Amino acid sequence: QVQLVESGGGLVQAGGSLRLSCVASGSIFRINVMAWYRQAPGKQRELVAGISSGGTTDYADSVKGRFTISRDNAKNTVYLQMNSLKPEDTAVYYCYLNLVVPNNLIPYDYWGQGTQVTVSS
Repeated sequence: QVQLVESGGGLVQAGGSLRLSCVASGSIFRINVMAWYRQAPGKQRELVAGISSGGTTDYADSVKGRFTISRDNAKNTVYLQMNSLKPEDTAVYYCYLNLVVPNNLIPYDYWGQGTQVTVSS
């Protein structure tokens, strides 16, 4: 069984910074894509940033230049450094992993429980 635990959310003023972390634990053979999504009230969940196993990154246009995604493969952890936060960044942030477990070559999708980020104006 694989579990994802997120941390780092909270309340911050506009212009401030937060760093989200997501640690995967359990029986893991290989982690492919790691990503962060967010969902604001009344809106659909959207991709914020993703990083491949090779380190290639991708960002939503709305966060380019402000957010940085990174991963530590030894720790099965993905981070999201969020700078210059804006009120419109307020949402529940979810980490997402596509990974392979031992003895099963089929990759599966796993989601964290979500962490609230609130940016006040």
